[in-house]
Amino acid sequence: MKAADSSELVSIVDPATYEVGPPFDLLRRLRRDAPVLWVDEPSLHGLPAGPGFWFVVGHADVARVLKDPRTFSSWLGATQIRDAQDLEWVRRMMLNMDPPEHSRLRRMLTRSFTPRAVGALTDSIEQNARRLVDRMIDGADEGRCDFAKDVAADLPLLTLADVLGVPAEDRGLMFDWSNRVIGWQDPDYASSASFDPSGATEMAREALRLRPMPDASGHMPDPRTREGMPDLYAYARLLAEEKRRAPGNDVMSILLAIDDDGLRLSDAEFQNMFWLFAVAGNETLRNGMPGGMIGLLANPDAPARLRADPALLPGAVEEMLRWWTPVMVFRRTATRDTRLGDAHIAAGDKVVVSFTSANRDEALFTDPDSLRIDRQPNPHLSFGHGPHFCLGAQLARAQMRALFAELLRRTKTLEPDGTPALLRSNFQRGVKRLPIRWVA
Repeated sequence: MKAADSSELVSIVDPATYEVGPPFDLLRRLRRDAPVLWVDEPSLHGLPAGPGFWFVVGHADVARVLKDPRTFSSWLGATQIRDAQDLEWVRRMMLNMDPPEHSRLRRMLTRSFTPRAVGALTDSIEQNARRLVDRMIDGADEGRCDFAKDVAADLPLLTLADVLGVPAEDRGLMFDWSNRVIGWQDPDYASSASFDPSGATEMAREALRLRPMPDASGHMPDPRTREGMPDLYAYARLLAEEKRRAPGNDVMSILLAIDDDGLRLSDAEFQNMFWLFAVAGNETLRNGMPGGMIGLLANPDAPARLRADPALLPGAVEEMLRWWTPVMVFRRTATRDTRLGDAHIAAGDKVVVSFTSANRDEALFTDPDSLRIDRQPNPHLSFGHGPHFCLGAQLARAQMRALFAELLRRTKTLEPDGTPALLRSNFQRGVKRLPIRWVA
């Protein structure tokens, strides 16, 4: 039996597919019949056709690609499915580097997460989670809210403001930046400009003067390029100047002060590091939390079990991350001719790994489509694998644990109050709106 025809495979690359969810049935068939296969990139939604790529869906093969940067490079073609328009600049991001350049920046960043800094962040995360649930309940016995927008979106912004040393009044900028970068294929997010500058710092107001506007046809410049995000990069430059002049206890101040064998973080490196935290550090968690909530709402026995036994929560968070898988794919480029499974991959070919599929691989996960909060072991790949394993994984886990612990402690019931609205994106499994009802 044929695993899939070309019309089905279009659904993998079409961002509109994911407004109703990933094509799980197709991915299941591919894992069984064609775990490494060629996918064409037709012209879609005004974008030109691409050269196509090898699509990798099995857990073992995905892990192999991710842990072998000598064969499967992040730097050659960067890490987005679509070929970058500004490849020279994009390659300067740590996300798009290979060792040893990647190793140097990662080492510096790891050293900036001192025990004191991490301890302060953990305390702040727990306080912020309490405040957010306080705001949601607001003394009422029951109520409704948009969990994605009114609750989950704020916690990573508050945490990132602490990490980056961004003044509290400016943190809403990161909401708009993330929308524009991650939601560039979604008409609701592509030109996001909700930030109110009236109470913002002069840094923010200066950066906002550079915020791009839609052209006559309503299109924004590509936010995956430097030219497409001039306001973000201007803010990063101004913030670095301020932190060099008056350093604080935040991670970015520490990072700017590190001297690594005579090498310090350059302005360009800092600006790209800021981009990575402000966008990637925000979106994974911002969508992982409402994704986890969708899983709990679909399994009403799970919240009851977690309320009865809070010790299950750390494992439940891992399962939410596996089941939802916020980042669905990443791209590598083959540095040489190689073989993966039955596929003969040529040097220069794009290789796209599916975290969504790997996290539901029947070879490792029993009943993989079900959310099982006591699943053990749980070797999910939601934070990646190998040299690019997510540096913010522990902070993301801490935030999810803090918010769900507080939410479950303060509510008796949680129920859906409408249909979730999902992001149009073939990269981020995003939740734009998640209406819920609760009883305190």
